[in-house]
Amino acid sequence: MFDGPDHTAASSRANVERLTVIACGAIAREILAILAANDLHHVDLTCLPAVLHNAPKKIAPAVEAAILKARSRGASRIFIAYADCGTGGHLDAVCERQGVERIAGPHCYSFFLGNDRFAAEGDANMTTFWLTDFLARQFDAFIAKPFGLDRYPEMTAMLFGNYERVVHIAQTDDAELDARARAIADRLGLAHERRFVGYGDLVDAIATVAGAARPQLATG
Repeated sequence: MFDGPDHTAASSRANVERLTVIACGAIAREILAILAANDLHHVDLTCLPAVLHNAPKKIAPAVEAAILKARSRGASRIFIAYADCGTGGHLDAVCERQGVERIAGPHCYSFFLGNDRFAAEGDANMTTFWLTDFLARQFDAFIAKPFGLDRYPEMTAMLFGNYERVVHIAQTDDAELDARARAIADRLGLAHERRFVGYGDLVDAIATVAGAARPQLATG
């Protein structure tokens, strides 16, 4: 029996067409984990700044610029790892114009939870402030400081007065992040709920477009 390298498998991987994934920086950690879990070495990941979410009108132009840049460097297959993310359909217009696809869903909270599940919960989600693991880590940088809550805490009631709960849809089992999420809920004066959801629909979206035969879950 020969126990050396599998040259057939290596050759097959070498012949796979490369895929460029243009993604929101807020889900970079999760995408990298999915690529590693599924041995998807033919995927090139380009991440745009997560702070674009504080100015959703900038997302679609930034994605289009990234598509054009990738193509100028020879990329032929491109997938967009953004949901609509508050662009009001402008990102879909870019995808149609450029002939690329994006992950389904209105935002990452939905595809992490599962788009079907999110839609089924309907109006119950209207008064929910969602936290992913990323936002639990970066709440001060992406919410508190940009909206002035660190300087003007009285604005908290103005911005969050119509919310009833904070739901942490956890990608990982991490006690520190759980504590951060509870502290954020307390800070906002809202009820706290934690749901461990892993990576939700993101796994199939990335693994399928990249050609993984049996997508592997990644939760680390």
